[in-house]
Amino acid sequence: MSAPVVAVIVIAAVVVIALALIVGSQQARRRRLREWFGPEYDRRVEDRGDRAQAERELAELSRRRDRLDIRPLDPTARERYAAAWSQVQAQFVDQPQAALESADELVRQVMRDRGYPVEDFDTQADLVAVDHPSVVSHYRGAHAVQLRTGDVTTEDQRIAFVHYRELFSELLNGDRGQRGDRGRRVDRDSRVDGSSRVDGDSRRQVAERGDRR
Repeated sequence: MSAPVVAVIVIAAVVVIALALIVGSQQARRRRLREWFGPEYDRRVEDRGDRAQAERELAELSRRRDRLDIRPLDPTARERYAAAWSQVQAQFVDQPQAALESADELVRQVMRDRGYPVEDFDTQADLVAVDHPSVVSHYRGAHAVQLRTGDVTTEDQRIAFVHYRELFSELLNGDRGQRGDRGRRVDRDSRVDGSSRVDGDSRRQVAERGDRR
């Protein structure tokens, strides 16, 4: 076999190996993003209609999150927020819409104290999704209901309130959301389709059962 032929074979082999490494790296990156972001990955891909673009955005969100100083609440702040949430739950019995507004603001305050930017809702949700991908869909759903006027049913309000509680609970006990927990988090309690574990028929049941989790 002549030297030129050998050279061509070697070059071809190198190209094939390089392509295999590139494809393997892309597949591993995709797998990591899907495992970490879960339903948020699927939502982003569906919204963008372009998997590669969605993955670039999620990777960039992860890098932006790494530049933030996200910290757990100190015990005093945690107790204060837990007490405030109890008041919001009590308010929900007779003033569900006002309670939703209070819950939204309380979640924002916890985010701010923990180090998340709160300038606008989309930025909040995107960055919270990096640490809490299994519950950020609840946040979006609850916020959408809280902003609606005129056509909100009692059931809409009930589900929205539960959604706020899902995220509030994770933020309050935020050590689970630190980056060291990557790959170990499992969404055991909530569903992505908007349904909830809480099946009570009345607003009072929601309020009374709020902390039994």
